[in-house]
Amino acid sequence: MKITIKKIKIKVKLFSNFKFPNIKNLFLTFTLGWVLFVSDQIKGEICSVISTMVFVLPSFKFYHFSKELFMEKGYDFNQAWTEVNRCLLCHDAPCSKGCPAGTNPGRFIKKFKMQNIKGAIRTIKENNILGGACGILCPTARLCEKECASLNLDRPIEIGRIQEFLVRHGREIGFKVFEKPKSNLEKVAVIGSGPAGLSCGAELAKIGYKVTIFEKMDEPGGVLRYGVPSYRFSKDYLKTELEDIIELGVKFECGHAIKEVGEAEDLLNKGFKAVFIAIGLWDAATLFEDKPEGVYDSVAFLSSPRTGRQELLKDQIKNKKVAIIGGGSVAMDCAGLARHFGASDVYLVYRRSFCQMPADEDEKMETLENDIHFLILNQPEAYVTDGKGVVSGIKLIRTQLSPPKGSERRSPVEIKNSQWILDVDLVVEAIGNKAFENSDNLYPGVEIDDKKLVKAKLDNCKTSKKAIFAGGDIVRGPSLVVNAVQDGKTAASAIDSYLVQRRAKLTTKEG
Repeated sequence: MKITIKKIKIKVKLFSNFKFPNIKNLFLTFTLGWVLFVSDQIKGEICSVISTMVFVLPSFKFYHFSKELFMEKGYDFNQAWTEVNRCLLCHDAPCSKGCPAGTNPGRFIKKFKMQNIKGAIRTIKENNILGGACGILCPTARLCEKECASLNLDRPIEIGRIQEFLVRHGREIGFKVFEKPKSNLEKVAVIGSGPAGLSCGAELAKIGYKVTIFEKMDEPGGVLRYGVPSYRFSKDYLKTELEDIIELGVKFECGHAIKEVGEAEDLLNKGFKAVFIAIGLWDAATLFEDKPEGVYDSVAFLSSPRTGRQELLKDQIKNKKVAIIGGGSVAMDCAGLARHFGASDVYLVYRRSFCQMPADEDEKMETLENDIHFLILNQPEAYVTDGKGVVSGIKLIRTQLSPPKGSERRSPVEIKNSQWILDVDLVVEAIGNKAFENSDNLYPGVEIDDKKLVKAKLDNCKTSKKAIFAGGDIVRGPSLVVNAVQDGKTAASAIDSYLVQRRAKLTTKEG
């Protein structure tokens, strides 16, 4: 009963999540809404009035309705064309400034609107080799779409969906953006085939460098393959993204783990003139040192469909109760995958409030609509096990938020004597990722911080050791795919500059 009450409270909170406009706009909005209501009363079409009123509330954010109406997957041509024609063709293209990867939505939308479809596709892929993936996975609502001028009229243009459509359409018509360049420059090694590594490798290959990407897993893709649920981003779509990179001449050595002490740095002695470290964060943070059987981390859980453990987990989860600990995007993905595996009940356990969950609003709404129970303001204290050492529940203590202190994030405060037990059959900890334990052994000459993150400048990805660069999550900590893509582009430019200078020095010495 208490759990049900919590869920009801959350939904009530969502319906109060409005951002009220000024009095003038409010008056005009409801005047128009009343006129529409009276006219539709005559037709008996009250439901359509509600929808219309949502659209004419330019400053309101009502996520439940907007999601039902606009979040269906995969635009067809007519839908994309209708949406792109809402663009105001802003002179300064604020949407482009809101894209961390520099995909330049203002430019490709303008080209599409001018019926230059191939030009639009070329703009996306030339600026972002993973443009299709970013169109699907990028939180556009708080990036490019947040800057869209149409937001002040009714709603922002759905840039991500237009972007994904254009990339997919280009493949359907067989349009090739790139031709394989001549690889007549130096060899460069990239460690890790996630977004940062793929982006860096592609950019260097365009210039003419001989790029080899080393990947410890059996297949390339990094987090795109092993960290995103297959129902959100299919392996077939990833395959098409990788084909563009392979056609540029990038070579992959999969199943090749860089793991020996100093091996990353030693690549410089094996013919490679520069190294880009993009190994990501693949060790999951954990709540307690000793985990009973039936407790998984988010990395192992999300990668299960791609690592042969899917059927095992399905058998464990089907018709069972599953708890996901965490409130970020990864936690939402884990909850969705648990539901996809057939769990009877899925609980999201989070120690702060619903509003403080770091996941995007769209992600939270999608999770709610998937009939996931949100247990907010509850903090795990310990795992409960059966007589065989298998998890059977979580001991939780209720929390409340500390009083507000300026702009500081409010902290959870335990409520005394409020412990209770949530009965579950399986638990997934989704509380963040970290660098694996001995990652620094791979590059002992490179300076790292106390979290074992590589110290590198974001404007050039340079590390403390000459010829070694780094980017993505191993530098930033857990971040977005688009940020990793941008790091790859930045690193490629910096590596090219470094090698150009190196060639110039060698030429001078020879002369």
